[in-house]
Amino acid sequence: MTLDFILGHLNYWLFIILMMIGFYIVVARGNYIKKIVGLNIFQAAVFMFYISLSKVEGGTAPIFPIDMNIDPQVVYSNPLPHVLILTAIVVGIATTSLGLALIVRIREEYGTIEEDEILEIESKLQSDENSTEGASMGGRA
Repeated sequence: MTLDFILGHLNYWLFIILMMIGFYIVVARGNYIKKIVGLNIFQAAVFMFYISLSKVEGGTAPIFPIDMNIDPQVVYSNPLPHVLILTAIVVGIATTSLGLALIVRIREEYGTIEEDEILEIESKLQSDENSTEGASMGGRA
């Protein structure tokens, strides 16, 4: 690979790096806040990729003249990808706020936001329930 190739596709390299960082944070971290941050990084990488794909070299804003006398030599950029990304940003903010609200409730219920600790608490509660309710239901205690 030449330096021109790497620099010419810099936005794709940044997309890949950001996406892998976000994916790693989601998979490797047990803290739910860090998982939300990882999802947001991943989401930003997808936004960057989608917008960079819609870039038209030499394109101008798709604003037509008032007299609708359109020059066929003018190249217009497609506004649809940018509008879709704006919608995706709003949806991303809503899902992030929902995730953070759920994390608050999880913290109130379990006293922690670490995934391993919550799973340990859940398995202890399940084994306690099995030992008390299992015998009355005819199962093993």
